[in-house]
Amino acid sequence: MQQTTPSEETAALLARLAQRPGVQSTLILSRDTGAIVRSTGLITAEDLAEGAEEAVNGTNSTDTAKKGTRKADEVAHLVWTFVKNAGTTTTGLNGESDEVKLLRLRTKRNELVIVPDSKFLLVVVHDTPPA
Repeated sequence: MQQTTPSEETAALLARLAQRPGVQSTLILSRDTGAIVRSTGLITAEDLAEGAEEAVNGTNSTDTAKKGTRKADEVAHLVWTFVKNAGTTTTGLNGESDEVKLLRLRTKRNELVIVPDSKFLLVVVHDTPPA
């Protein structure tokens, strides 16, 4: 039987990471397609639909705005493309026998920690620590 969702251990690890100080969001992506399997902290299409429904019903909440400034599907696509390109670079440098084990990308605003697995990409987005 093919595993289509992350193990309970992986889900528990991500839940613990999401509670750490400075963590803005977590994602679990399909390694093959980049589709979002699980997401916390980012705006999803479902959040936007709920926000539109709340606005129609006159109960507009600010929860959606607090969750994040980027859409989860945009971040997922960018991360998936980044991992694919890193894999191509690694293969070009070291041959087919090597693979990416961990990626860290630090910007002025965030740091992304990406752990590629055989079936999933685990992503944690957190605040960049002060220098």
